[in-house]
Amino acid sequence: MGVDTTVFEHRLAEPPEPGLTPEDVVARAEAMIPALAERQAETERRTFYAEDVHEEFSRAGFYRILVPRRFGGYEFGIDTFVRVAINLTRGCPSTGWMFCLGAAHALPAATIFDERTQEEIFASGEFICPATVMPGGTAERTPDGDWLINGTWGYCSGSPYATHFMGHALIESGEPIMFIAPRSEWTRLDDWGHALGLKGSGSHSIRITGGRVPDRYVLKHHMSQIDVTGGTPGRELHGPEYGGGQLSFMVMEDALLAVGMAKGALDAYEDLMRTRTTPFPPIVTRTEDPDFQLTYGKAAGLIATAEAATTDAVRQWRETSARGAAAVTHEHELRLAAICQEAVALCWRAVESHLFPTAGSSAVRAGERIERVWRDMSMFVTHAGLSTYLAKIAKRDLAKARFGLE
Repeated sequence: MGVDTTVFEHRLAEPPEPGLTPEDVVARAEAMIPALAERQAETERRTFYAEDVHEEFSRAGFYRILVPRRFGGYEFGIDTFVRVAINLTRGCPSTGWMFCLGAAHALPAATIFDERTQEEIFASGEFICPATVMPGGTAERTPDGDWLINGTWGYCSGSPYATHFMGHALIESGEPIMFIAPRSEWTRLDDWGHALGLKGSGSHSIRITGGRVPDRYVLKHHMSQIDVTGGTPGRELHGPEYGGGQLSFMVMEDALLAVGMAKGALDAYEDLMRTRTTPFPPIVTRTEDPDFQLTYGKAAGLIATAEAATTDAVRQWRETSARGAAAVTHEHELRLAAICQEAVALCWRAVESHLFPTAGSSAVRAGERIERVWRDMSMFVTHAGLSTYLAKIAKRDLAKARFGLE
């Protein structure tokens, strides 16, 4: 039997810049911060970042950070992805949110799906795939064993430039399944931009009407129920980075987004410190005033602590994955989730309790940078995954896992 040369060549695909390093892509993201901050209002009006920004991200290699190298990606790991996403979010929360929640899901896709599916979904070398965990719509088996998907899913952040969509649907028994639908099988609705914040995050709804996906693109359980302790296809194909906990990685997205937003607010506050004076005598620049100094220091400390916690959660995730599949326990995942929730809380406290109230009324008018971050974070902390799951359910589940009550 002859060798399938198409697959063989695909496995040896090189990324566009074979010599690119993690430090290169992080530096590229950092260099974009001022331009992204300048275009925040434009991004909100459009409800997603511009096509030229998308093209710049593509040239920079951002959409390939987590794609395995054998499929034309850079396979730089979650630490590099987190650093890039923090920088983009620091420049524009909407842009960072849209990028992160689109590009991050290359990791779960490369971890939990089989080799043939990965060869197909990573065929272009780039992977942008919004994901939702709330089951919506239905899935029915076809006579030939594939699946017909119907439904509408809201809050699909990253959908404007997406190559795929990862969602959950209910089968006849009422149980959820998880699926990946290629771009050809769904429609993006024009229904985003009216929320309090994150107006430019590309969080549009996705509708599937009679969409057909192969059975290999479907997993018969919910994302939150994935157990990697017995190994994963990704660990076998690519190594331990693709055998880690998926729940804990997805909540790291919350932490990094909060850190990026808060750092952007601190940047704006620092500009006010340098350019504004105190409202009451003695009239001096805010940098010289003890009260503003104290406020800045408190906020900076909270944000730095949140960033350090997030960075260490990434370290723990990688080291545990490297120890072997059996080390990635449910308790370990929930402990990392607890760290991430506390990192978000620290960032929110820095913005809501310190930076926003003392910035001054002129600095929080509509369209000002601190006002925008406050809106975005106010929207963020209402997210059910944060306010309900991480803040409550995950904490209780951590205790139950520790005491053997699961």
